[in-house]
Amino acid sequence: MTRPYYAQRKGNSSGQFDFLALRQLAGSLFQKLDVDGFFDESFGFHCVDQGFVAGKLGQHVEFTVHIRLGKPNLWPFVERVYDYDEDDLFSVIEFLYDHVSKPVRGQLHDYGNCGMHWEEFDVEAGRKEFREHVNLLLARYGEGYELSLQGEILETAPAGMAPLLQADVPITNANVQARLQSAIAKFRERKSTPNDRRDVIRDLADVLEYLRPQLKTVLTKKDDAALFQIANEFGIRHHNPMQKVDYDPNIWLSWMYYFYLATIHAGTRLIEKAEAGSASP
Repeated sequence: MTRPYYAQRKGNSSGQFDFLALRQLAGSLFQKLDVDGFFDESFGFHCVDQGFVAGKLGQHVEFTVHIRLGKPNLWPFVERVYDYDEDDLFSVIEFLYDHVSKPVRGQLHDYGNCGMHWEEFDVEAGRKEFREHVNLLLARYGEGYELSLQGEILETAPAGMAPLLQADVPITNANVQARLQSAIAKFRERKSTPNDRRDVIRDLADVLEYLRPQLKTVLTKKDDAALFQIANEFGIRHHNPMQKVDYDPNIWLSWMYYFYLATIHAGTRLIEKAEAGSASP
């Protein structure tokens, strides 16, 4: 449960984190999960009798992290996190999501207060808990971010728009479906540029173009033309002197993105409904 508490309800606390606060809290989270054994399966652990017991990443974890993340001095995460910049922290969070697992069975090694030696792990349960903890922090940083089920840190959707990003779109063509999902992910990238977002809207307009023959059976001619008028007039698909190019991209590109995404959802469901009606006796 993540309800707002007194100071937030009274407007005396924004509840938002700057980067230093996010990094500090992420470090505390990494340390807690490390102590609880969530990283033992992948990264190994230390035993008072055996020394370092390697995990799935082997003896040379630092080398593997350097190769995978393309930067030195990130490992060990629990110690180095307080030196990270934003790119480092977000990369490490995604990497940990790929390598976290919840310990479910093990043996207590009580000699020298060594602790638990975990033997069985649940990857899905570990990822679920890790994602829940991380998203409580990311949601309150900057404009708001989230760690997706695919393990990518993305911008959160505006209030009320999240269902559009989560609902399935009934498109059977695998290439078109892949193009749609790629466009959604690209738009939500935290460093996507206005040009990136124009490309995304162009891709969504192309998805509608693919659906257009079927949409014509469920839309009026006027509605059909209006769908593509927006992309054409705002310099998204074609170029001519009559186009509007002096608009604020931060506002209007987001509006066009959610407009087209909502239209694809509505249109495919209208098509689905019409096909089901024609198939019934």
